[in-house]
Amino acid sequence: MANADLLKELRIEKHLREEHGQGPGRWPWIVGGVLLVLVLIALAGWFVLGRRAIEVQTAQAQSPVANAAAGAVLQATGYVTARRQATVSAQITGTLTDVLIEEGDHVKEGQVVARLDDSQYKAALDAARTTAAASHALVAQFQAQLAQNQRDAVRNEELAAKGLVSKQLAEQSRTLVDSTRAQLLSQQRSAASADAQVVVARVNFDYCVIRAPFDGVITTKDAQVGEIVSPFSAGGGFTRTGVGTVVDMDSLEVDVDVNEAYIGRVKPSMPAEAVLDAYPDWKIPAHVIAIVPAADRGKATVKVRVALEKKDARIVPDMGVRVSFLEQKQDQAQAQTQTQAPQGALVPTTAIAQRDGHGVVFIVSSDIVQQRSVSPAASKIGDQSLLPTGVQVGDTVVVSPPAALKDGDRVKLAAKAAE
Repeated sequence: MANADLLKELRIEKHLREEHGQGPGRWPWIVGGVLLVLVLIALAGWFVLGRRAIEVQTAQAQSPVANAAAGAVLQATGYVTARRQATVSAQITGTLTDVLIEEGDHVKEGQVVARLDDSQYKAALDAARTTAAASHALVAQFQAQLAQNQRDAVRNEELAAKGLVSKQLAEQSRTLVDSTRAQLLSQQRSAASADAQVVVARVNFDYCVIRAPFDGVITTKDAQVGEIVSPFSAGGGFTRTGVGTVVDMDSLEVDVDVNEAYIGRVKPSMPAEAVLDAYPDWKIPAHVIAIVPAADRGKATVKVRVALEKKDARIVPDMGVRVSFLEQKQDQAQAQTQTQAPQGALVPTTAIAQRDGHGVVFIVSSDIVQQRSVSPAASKIGDQSLLPTGVQVGDTVVVSPPAALKDGDRVKLAAKAAE
């Protein structure tokens, strides 16, 4: 009885039992997780689409120069180029044994800049000379033989007339003279051909010496002693196609790209001033050489050639330069009375937008735009405005910013706007 009572105490009452299978289970958790993932995907899509990069055109803020644009009708940027430059190379394939130039060396026309291994060509020249000498020796032999045969023919003719020898012998003597004369003529032609081969061999031998084509400065050294040079492309091999590049510094000029909308302001022989980016306080007198009659459809620009009226060792190819096209040429007195350069930076006028009633520009940094408030100066320089503060020289600014563009937006750079 005592055991029975204990078993009754261990029994679970019916109302305290949890019916099997009546719990909430895992399905609500699965459905909730799926809904959460969908919400996160929707939020990510909204974030990405909401910050899609806006395509814009950009320009670089430039440094103003003291009265650089006084009387200027237009400004444009470009690069210093050389109208006369050449890659010095060999006219034959060979191995370099001497390279006598370094970057920065001044060379004269005809000066030796390199030498090739000439052993093969020297041997060919010696062989050609020997062949020519042998040919001329045969010519001399045939000349002597012809003279002897002519004397024999005359003698036999006289004897045949006296009946001392047969007429056949006299005829054979004349035939021998004609035959020897023909052999002499043939050998003379062979000797002339041998002489021509000597000339060819000498030319090839002279090609082993590489000379400067004109006066200039060596800007690049492209090969070293022991390398093979050839006038033909090696198709990605180890053969060099040039020894170095020589530039005629007296042929330096400026190529600028002018927006085709403003090309009508530029005229041939128009006075101009050039300012190198490396020397912003140095103004170089210049004038327009020619307007190249072709446009770049991608940039909507036309190339203009500008001559520099003063040469200087500081001017080197591929330097950046800004050109101001002037209404009239400034004389030296005007240049001496020019004031100092104003402070600030030059940007295209179209880069200044209006936001909340005041002017702003958008600076591009790492594909993100930063809005900056600016107050443009009263005077304009061509199609550019001077910003005393807010923009630094070299900053990249958005040209014609879209109305929807705001601070912090991502942008995608399109073709650079022509200035």
